[in-house]
Amino acid sequence: MAMSVVQAATPAATDARAKEIIRTLKLTVLPKESGYLGIIGVSAQKINVNGKMLAVQSQNYYMLTRERPINYLHWLASDDTHILVEGGPVDYFIFHPDGRAEEVTLGFNYAAGERPVVSVPGGCWKALRLREGANYALMVNTLSPEFTPDRVKIGENSAWVKRFAGAAPWATPERLREFIGPNWVK
Repeated sequence: MAMSVVQAATPAATDARAKEIIRTLKLTVLPKESGYLGIIGVSAQKINVNGKMLAVQSQNYYMLTRERPINYLHWLASDDTHILVEGGPVDYFIFHPDGRAEEVTLGFNYAAGERPVVSVPGGCWKALRLREGANYALMVNTLSPEFTPDRVKIGENSAWVKRFAGAAPWATPERLREFIGPNWVK
C-alpha cells in the first residue's frame, strides 16, 4: 500500500523522497554509467576466477532519478541481479553475446508483465532507463562474483550498433546510440 502512495505523490514530494534516500543511504553519482550508487559490501566467501580470488557476491544500492534517468550501456563479467525496493518502473535493455536483445521491465505492476527482480547473465551488455512519468527507482543489485573494475566495459562503438540494430523492434541505431550516450568508443 505504501508504494502506491509514493507513486501517486506529487513530483515535488517524490523529488524530496529521492533526495532523502540519496542522503540517508549516502549515494553518490556513478561516473560514466550515471545514476547513484552506494556500496553495501561483499560476501566473506571467496572463489577463484581465472586465478584471481573474488568475493562470491557484492551488493550495492543503485538509484535512477528524473535528473539521472539512464544507466548507460555497459558490459559486466558478473551475473547482475537487480531488485526494486521503491519507485520505478525501470526498463532494462539486455544485449546477449549471441546477438539477441530483450527488454524487461522492473516494476510492481505484475499484471502488466513487470517483475520485481531482473537477472542479467554475466557477459551481457545492458542499459537501464527510468520509465517516463516515474520520478525515481531505488534498487539493490547483487553481482556474482563480486564487481571489480577490470571486469566491466563502459560504452561502445558503431560496430556494436550495427551488430544489435534490428535485434528487437525497439533496437534502432538511434536508440542504441542513446544507450551509449557520452561513452562512445572510437
